[in-house]
Amino acid sequence: MATTTQEPTRPPRCLDDVPGWLPVLDQTLFDWFLDRQETAGTRGDLLEVGVFMGKSAIFIGRHRQPGEKYTVCDLFEGDAPDDANRAESTKSYSALTRDAFEANYRSFHDELPRVLQGPSSVVSAEVEAGSCRFVHIDASHLYEHVHGDIGAARDLLLPGGIVVLDDFRSEHTPGVSIATWEAVLSRGLNPVCLSTQKFYGTWGDPEPVQEALLAMVRQRSDCHLSVQQAAGHRIIRLKSKGMTAPVFPPSRYAEEAARTAPGTPEPAPVPEPAAAAPAVPARRVPRRASRARRVAVDLLPPVVTRAIRRARAADAGK
Repeated sequence: MATTTQEPTRPPRCLDDVPGWLPVLDQTLFDWFLDRQETAGTRGDLLEVGVFMGKSAIFIGRHRQPGEKYTVCDLFEGDAPDDANRAESTKSYSALTRDAFEANYRSFHDELPRVLQGPSSVVSAEVEAGSCRFVHIDASHLYEHVHGDIGAARDLLLPGGIVVLDDFRSEHTPGVSIATWEAVLSRGLNPVCLSTQKFYGTWGDPEPVQEALLAMVRQRSDCHLSVQQAAGHRIIRLKSKGMTAPVFPPSRYAEEAARTAPGTPEPAPVPEPAAAAPAVPARRVPRRASRARRVAVDLLPPVVTRAIRRARAADAGK
């Protein structure tokens, strides 16, 4: 995890608006591992240790299934357990507060996960052993703390569960590297794959999940693949090659932002129906004049009267 003091100044509209580090390749892998468990009917709790502003926590939270528990743990603005951890938190995470995390999380989910505010050492006492199917560790980079977090993950995971370790090979986090490979060499942790930033492993048999992963990756053209052997372990290395992030639903603020975006045209007013033109009344001959004409016709000689009536009938037929 890189150093930052950025704090969001507006509600996030999409996952990329949330400060944090979850590269496209790792989004794809998180989805693939979690989807595979769900498709196979594997049920178990979810755990993230170290949440920062909530980017990866929000992503994982989408995979919480009915009946599953989701727990996150972070110091937030609380006291660190020792001077080294306190110095790390002050330097890298001074902007992190529980309120900021929870506001970001609620932008995408109706319900918060269970939040443990404190050092990662409290997790083992708060989460049931053997209950988790997926554990993401992205907390302290100090060797002693990472060593303890890995031990906790081993005890908390279901058989075949997946643990993900962040920053296992960054130049500024040698403690994570040492603790990770020590766990591989002497604590039974089996590598499943490596991304640019994260180590994916299991204390179960890695071969079935590796074979499924290889089959998936070999069908893609946007992922570099390398397979190596080291200390009796098959190491699958993956790297994005123009990979597109999985579709993730926008936040509850996205629609509001779209409505108020500059340049958004106002809906055209609906014209009111035009008033109907007043009907022009038919021209009527006054009754008195009409009756006078009838009397005059009746008093004329029959020959003249018949001529007048024929002329009228001819005019009416035109």
